[in-house]
This record gives sequence, C-alpha cells and structure tokens, in this order.
Amino acid sequence: MTVKDYSRIFVRYDLVTESPYYSIKRVAGENTAIQKVLESVILGDTENIEEVVNAALRELDPVEVIYHGLLKGMNEVSRLWDEGIYYLPQTLLASDTMLVGLQICENKLGCPVRKRGLVVTHTAEGDIHDLGQKIVNVLLRASGFEVIDLGKDVPVDRVVQAVREHKPDLLCGTAHLTTTMGVFKQISDALQREGISVPFACGGGGGVNLSFITSFALGIYGKDASLAPKMAKDAHSGMSWEAIRKKYNG
Repeated sequence: MTVKDYSRIFVRYDLVTESPYYSIKRVAGENTAIQKVLESVILGDTENIEEVVNAALRELDPVEVIYHGLLKGMNEVSRLWDEGIYYLPQTLLASDTMLVGLQICENKLGCPVRKRGLVVTHTAEGDIHDLGQKIVNVLLRASGFEVIDLGKDVPVDRVVQAVREHKPDLLCGTAHLTTTMGVFKQISDALQREGISVPFACGGGGGVNLSFITSFALGIYGKDASLAPKMAKDAHSGMSWEAIRKKYNG
C-alpha cells in the first residue's frame, strides 16, 4: 500500500485538542508586550526572546516582565509537561528561552532577581545518564528556584563541597544504574559527618526505589521528577528531611 499524501505525517496529534497557542491565550493578559514574552517562552522561541523582552522592558518594569511574562510562561510549560502535552524537547527549549530572558531582565535590574529558594542537583558518580536531572532542573526553575547544576558523573566530595558552599534548601540526585546508586548513601554519610542535615531527594531507574532510598538518613525517594518542586517548597519552608520523607514516602 503506497502513501500518497505525506503532508500530515509529522502532525503532533497530542497537540490538536490543546495546543500551546491555547495556553498562551489562556494565561495572557491585555498587555501585548507581556503576551509576546509569554508566547516566546511557551513556544521555546530562543531566536526572538531577546527582541521581545527588550521591547517589553521599554514600557514595563523588569520585575513585571520576569513574574508576569517569563515565570508565568514557564509555569504554563510545567502544566503542559504534567499533563503529557509537552515532552522533554519542548520543555528544555522553553527553559533555555526563559533563562535568556531572565538574564536580560537581571542586567536591566543591575542584580539577580530574588529566587524562591536554592537547590543543588547532580547525576551520581559513574553515571552519565543525566536526562532525569535535566527534567528536574527545568521543573525547579519553572517553579522559581535557583538551580546549581553540578552535571553528570559527579564525585561524592564535589557534591558535599557544593552543599557546604551553597547551603541549599534541597539536594537532588539521580542515578540510572544499580552500580552507581550506592553513592547516594556515601553522600548521606559524608554530609552527616559534617553535621549537615539537608533533605536529599533521590530518583532514577534500576534499583533506585523506595526501600533503598529510605534505608539511609536524609534520603527521600522521588518517584517522579514532578515531585522535585513540591519537595523544594517544603524544604524551603523549613520542613526537616524526616517530615518531608514522611509526607512523600509514608
């Protein structure tokens, strides 16, 4: 059987019922400049974000552009992700677009915008599978958190040093190999020796499960990346790692 019409072969049918344009219309206000910022973020338009943000800054305060344009757009991207409408490529593009716009606004302000809190993320030593960490980073930034991204295959000592230096509300670790997940306990032990009790959210694949992560102090099992912003909010509000573990792990 021969296909005669290829015009619709790449149609994203998951976007037919609720497209990103619906999201733009739903969250946009009356201000045209802000609407263009929202549109650029939601569509991941890295090519035009600088132009639309600078245009918005000619008539609006940088803080207004940040909160009503950039962050509001990323909140909508987070919702599209949660509902399975957006996948990783669209989400990463939106995050990159938002960060470009944020830098422009911060330069205009003359100082970094105040973040909701701070989270250190990493992929375990010996593990180069950092897809899960990238998703966590995007969702945390979309929720207004500053993220210190240590990257992949991060030695235990470097993780501990980063926690000591940045004093985050939450530490996040991902591992996708059963041969690398054991370093999570090493990190926990090292932090405890230094008297640091930061909540340590862990996720990934393989043997990274509830029973393993809750077998050592500080550990909180994150079954899904979408839990990271919720855990970060709880940690920033002052909840202990024990309380956060009880809330999410039972």
